[in-house]
Amino acid sequence: MSKNEIEILARAVILHKEKILVCKKIGNQNYFFPGGHVDFGECAKEALIREIKEELGVSVKNCSFIGTSEQIFKSFNKWHHEINLVFQLINGNIAAKSKEKHLQFFFFGKNDLAKTDVRPLSLKKAVLKWLNDGKLFWVSQIEK
Repeated sequence: MSKNEIEILARAVILHKEKILVCKKIGNQNYFFPGGHVDFGECAKEALIREIKEELGVSVKNCSFIGTSEQIFKSFNKWHHEINLVFQLINGNIAAKSKEKHLQFFFFGKNDLAKTDVRPLSLKKAVLKWLNDGKLFWVSQIEK
């Protein structure tokens, strides 16, 4: 990613037996919602379907848009600006088994999710609120 680029990501909120799926890179302490970068010329929904197939080996049958999250943050001495387009995935047969060696997946209940370091924090809070009210969301988080 070069200077002054905005990253677009498609993220999934996957519910299974009243738990939410999150993942983390092996060696990292923080978690995030599954998904990944939208490639040029690819729509966000297609990107999410591709990412979930790559990460979990699951074919997505149904997903619906639930919100947007924007973050500006510094990581490894470099500023990043990302937009997350967030979808709820409906698929009754999701297992927390990674198809990628660098990722681990975990299911958390709402209470555990609230206490876990899921980033971005504004997105985690928006998802927890969405779980209660079902309303579309837009949140922004800018680190200074």
